[in-house]
Amino acid sequence: MAEITAKMVQELREKTGAGMMDCKKMLTEAAGDMGKAEELLKQKGMASAAKKSGRSATEGVVTSYIHLGGKIGVLLEVNCETDFAARNEAFQALVKETSSKTGENIVVRRFSRFRLGAE
Repeated sequence: MAEITAKMVQELREKTGAGMMDCKKMLTEAAGDMGKAEELLKQKGMASAAKKSGRSATEGVVTSYIHLGGKIGVLLEVNCETDFAARNEAFQALVKETSSKTGENIVVRRFSRFRLGAE
């Protein structure tokens, strides 16, 4: 079995955003294989997110987007469980797999697409 170094744990943490202990545990389980450890973390995150899907998500952000040319826009409300997660830069940017990184239930509450100006 390969020795799990702090550098390996840090590298996996930077790639995935997962906690240090989770990274170390998955690297140990994967016998030092970085790719396998990353896949195990993803599986663990998805399973964890599925368990949390029933929890209340009442905090969050409302954001807007106007497409180039200014003719089409979107308003989007996305909610999570706590204001701490809602203020998190990763949550606000809607980074891929945010739910597994924050460990919280995240819900798209409302979505509205609109068209601006006459055509």
